[in-house]
Amino acid sequence: MKVHPNNFVLEEFLLSLSDDHLAVVDHLTVCSTCRRRMQGFRNQHLRRARRMAEVLPWPGTTADYTGAFRQSASTVQRLGRTLEKERAEAPGLFLELTGHPPEQRDLLLHNAPRFHTWGVFELLIQRSLEVTPKDPSYGEELGLLALQLSEFLDPERYDPDLLEDLRARAWGYIGNACRVRSDLQGAEEAFAAAYQHFQQGSRDPFERALLLDLEASLRRDQRRFEEALRLLRRAVTIFLQNNQRHRAGRSLVKMSTVHHNTGNLDEAIQALSRAQELIDPEEEPRLLLCARHNLADDLAEAGRFLDAQGVYRQTRPLYRSFPDLWTQNRRKWVKGKIARGLGQAEQAESLFRAARDGFVAEGIPYDTALVSLELATLYAEQGRMADLKRLAEEMVPIFSSLNIHREALAALAYLKQAVDAERASVELVNGVAAYLRKAQHAPELRFQAPGE
Repeated sequence: MKVHPNNFVLEEFLLSLSDDHLAVVDHLTVCSTCRRRMQGFRNQHLRRARRMAEVLPWPGTTADYTGAFRQSASTVQRLGRTLEKERAEAPGLFLELTGHPPEQRDLLLHNAPRFHTWGVFELLIQRSLEVTPKDPSYGEELGLLALQLSEFLDPERYDPDLLEDLRARAWGYIGNACRVRSDLQGAEEAFAAAYQHFQQGSRDPFERALLLDLEASLRRDQRRFEEALRLLRRAVTIFLQNNQRHRAGRSLVKMSTVHHNTGNLDEAIQALSRAQELIDPEEEPRLLLCARHNLADDLAEAGRFLDAQGVYRQTRPLYRSFPDLWTQNRRKWVKGKIARGLGQAEQAESLFRAARDGFVAEGIPYDTALVSLELATLYAEQGRMADLKRLAEEMVPIFSSLNIHREALAALAYLKQAVDAERASVELVNGVAAYLRKAQHAPELRFQAPGE
């Protein structure tokens, strides 16, 4: 059907269904997995029908599909119950499987059919995504384990197209894990495998959008920014076409980061403003916090300090929901930027110092360097050369112990020399800060002294 059915058609359709059929429709409206499985059954039936049409004559009489509908409804209900049971059992089986060392897992998968379920396969893939930000090696390990398990799943029981879809997703998550641990070549190979399995599956647009979104992160890390933006635009379009508003919002947050990295603050602000409207705060409150925090930060960077202050105040309840150091240090940093822009120098200094001390405690070198340069700029603006020299003295041993790459250390050494010679202008400090922001995601970038 190429157009949406009108109200009369929808009403007639619902009135024609039995209670069992209505229960199936209710379930399909809330379960995306069963919708995709239903599409898989439909595709299988279409393929069988085409094959039958090649050898069987058309009967020439009106067929009675009542029995077929009843059988289909029964099949979907049975499969739905089976899937619910598998999903309920999956967490326990997951813990049992992953509680063994890798070599024993191989043996278990070969010899224990209880692990050969869609529920365990699906959960391994989901856990791969969830653990990757903190432990990318384990995320990759879980993705590979899911692929290994998929070889034992019965294609007569589980639709082969959907198996290929989830194999594609698993490879996509493996590629993302490789990217996070800076194995960009491994990520390239994983995404190539992901797209190969995608082509062999149902070619579900939702699965395609997931891969596009993940691949965009790789292109961003490779500083192939135009490619990243192109992939993200396609992902956002597909997510919105499939009523996946929250996922579209997540992709827009990623898009804003790419724009930020290229210095296009207006585009970043627009993407974040739109993302806020799409993100479901109940599904992922931290994502909403990320969008609002980044929006306040970009507004401050663009010199729109009153707008940034308004967003910050709106976000304070969300900040309180996440008391972890990582979040609170960044809250102090952006609040310091806003205070500095509004002429509240004393408050800005206090906030920058608190954020810097927090980053030192966390062992986060680049953020420590960048917030230290915020302080340095503040001192340079006020002509506080003694404070600037003291700050420069503090910076060198801190950064030497945090394994910042050589070019970044050279930039900081250049700043210290300029401070010692009392020629550290606001422009010079800002130039070093601009280099460090770029080099954070491109360690191969050579440092050039500002003005050279």
